[in-house]
Amino acid sequence: MSETPISETLKTEITAAMKAGDKQRVSALRLILSELQKDAKEGDGDELAVLRRERKRRFEAAEAYREAERPELAEAEESEAAIIEEYLPAELDDEKLREIVGAAIAESGAESAKDTGQVMKLAMANVAGQADGKRVAAIAQELLRG
Repeated sequence: MSETPISETLKTEITAAMKAGDKQRVSALRLILSELQKDAKEGDGDELAVLRRERKRRFEAAEAYREAERPELAEAEESEAAIIEEYLPAELDDEKLREIVGAAIAESGAESAKDTGQVMKLAMANVAGQADGKRVAAIAQELLRG
């Protein structure tokens, strides 16, 4: 039995949000659905990658708004990021992430920070979207420094 695509879940959620009169949520969900549909036509159809990219964009926009002293716009972006996070798998905790990266280091035979690329390739495959690449890279470099 296959999982329901996130885009199908979003369509149902949009209807529910419309009935509830939650305009902000409807707007955010429509935007996410639009990006998923665009990626399905143009890209590889990796819904989780699209969601992670969109969440990252919201956080970057929020940071820019805060720097421009526009906290109300920053909060709106962070609110959208929170809605996007509802559809992403839970993030791995540091302990589990260290375990995965450690196994990748052992498997690749990496010995120094210059081998980070090999470790990243193996670790990211095992992380399966449950951790940001920056976190994985930081832990890999920390463990390789040893």
